[in-house]
Amino acid sequence: MSDAHVHQDWRAWFAENGARLRLIARQWTRSEADADDVIQEAFVRFWKHQRHLPGDPNALVVTSIRRAALDLLRKTDRRALREQSVYADSEMTTWFEPEEDPRKQALLDSLPTLPAEQREVVVLKIWGELTFEQIGAQLAISPNTAASRWRYAMEALRKQLTAKTYE
Repeated sequence: MSDAHVHQDWRAWFAENGARLRLIARQWTRSEADADDVIQEAFVRFWKHQRHLPGDPNALVVTSIRRAALDLLRKTDRRALREQSVYADSEMTTWFEPEEDPRKQALLDSLPTLPAEQREVVVLKIWGELTFEQIGAQLAISPNTAASRWRYAMEALRKQLTAKTYE
C-alpha cells in the first residue's frame, strides 16, 4: 500500500469496501457465516502484515480472502472426512438482497447458473473491481483466459436474460 494508505483508518476502509469483499468471500465459501469468518481472518491478516506492501491494496485483500477461504474449505473437508459426515449445508443461499427492478433480479437469478469458473471471473471483475491481469494472477490463469471466461459468461447471461424476457 502507498504511504497515504498506511495511515488510513481501517474502519473507514472496511466500511467502504466491506460489502463487496463479503460478496467475493461468498464466492469461495459454503455459507454466509463462513464468508464472514473468512473476511475477518483475511482482513486482519492483510491489515497487520500486508497493508504496507506495494501494489493495489484491493488485489492484496482479495488474495488474502481467497487464501483464507481455501484454507477454511480444506479444514472443513478434512474434519468432515475424519468425522465421516457429509456437509449438511450444500445448498447455496441467496447472495443478494431481492431487487425491485425485475431486470436486475433476473440478472441476479441467472448468476448462479453460470459455471463456477465463469461466475468466479464475473464476481472478481464486477464486485472485486479487478483487471483481467489481476484476475488471471488470482486464479493462476492467463489474462486472456480470464477475458475469455468473462466473454462466455456475458454471452450466457445475455442468452438467459433474453429468453426470460420472451417468457
